[in-house]
Amino acid sequence: MKTYYIDVANFSLNKFGEELCGDNVEVVTTEDGLIVVMSDGLGSGVKANILATLTSKIAITMLKEGATIEETIDTITNTLPECQVRKLAYSTFTILNIRNNGEVYMVEYDNPPVFFYRGGREGSLFKKERQINNKVIYETNFYMGENDMLTIVSDGAVHAGVGQLLNLGWQWEHINDFLKNLVNKEKTSENICRHLLEVCKNLYDDKPGDDTTVVTIKLKKAEYLNIFTGPPKKKEDDTILINAIKNCVGKKVLCGGTTANIVSSALKKPITIDMENYNPEVPPMGYMEGIDLLTEGLLTLNKTKDILSIYLEERKNKKLPSPIEGNDGATKLSRMLIEDGSHIHIWVGQAVNPAHQNPLFPSEFNLKMKVVKELVEILKSLGKIVEITYL
Repeated sequence: MKTYYIDVANFSLNKFGEELCGDNVEVVTTEDGLIVVMSDGLGSGVKANILATLTSKIAITMLKEGATIEETIDTITNTLPECQVRKLAYSTFTILNIRNNGEVYMVEYDNPPVFFYRGGREGSLFKKERQINNKVIYETNFYMGENDMLTIVSDGAVHAGVGQLLNLGWQWEHINDFLKNLVNKEKTSENICRHLLEVCKNLYDDKPGDDTTVVTIKLKKAEYLNIFTGPPKKKEDDTILINAIKNCVGKKVLCGGTTANIVSSALKKPITIDMENYNPEVPPMGYMEGIDLLTEGLLTLNKTKDILSIYLEERKNKKLPSPIEGNDGATKLSRMLIEDGSHIHIWVGQAVNPAHQNPLFPSEFNLKMKVVKELVEILKSLGKIVEITYL
């Protein structure tokens, strides 16, 4: 059975003047896929944040432990009763359980309908209406295939611009038209979310009148990215390095002058240095036929780690990450790690570089090893599947 890599991203805008977002998204990995819950709490600020967080935490915890949707909604209903003044649910939600084979079970309650695109075109979903604890929900069972996309938004998106640039807000149909143009242009879920939220922010004139959240899920085939850094510990193992480069699947990145020279000599491929895209903080890149990116070693990897660390911190704080812009080696490698690799294999040569450490020190003091380990943890936090091989 065909399996996919599930590319999921979510970002939010807080209502203007509020420090906390009244929407909350929870994503948890299961044995065979993901569960995603997006909840929108009534109102805004602290109260809405607590309500949305409770709803999403209850739902994702119960569903992961095998509870039925009836049990889950019953628990949410009894925990968060209706507002007696406005006769509205304290929290709305969309629940998505997606497996690696593309099988999807979805429940929607009072959030805007999801946006679904199959084969780059708008797709239709058959939704079954059910009533559980006096709440009308819509259930959907369907399959997603390669490059199919599903986007969930809170009502802050469809209200964007109300009373300002647009009399009636952006409206579902307009967002649908916008996404239809994006689905074939943007490769990652993250970029889809970013573009959509940036438009919402502009329509609100940088002062969102409601909490606004976007969640996007795309199914992709596995994308492999191989990074080779440092020569092997034993000179006779250079052939292992060369064979790994020849036979690995996916994109190939060489990090380190010594590594590049070994490969250049063995494959008889010359190296040219790029002095145009120069950044004082990062040594110049190089080019070699058959290699997707060639950079210096430790300084470039450390700068890459710093760029991705800031990027991850913005995501953890549910801020809209700034685009990673630039043409130096570290910036290019950072973009490749985010956009071009779902499965990342790092091949680490253990030869000691006297410039990086005292040869008398144990290997755990090796600066390159330390940077690689920190980079691996960041990549895993970004949802990447990472493998390390020591040479």
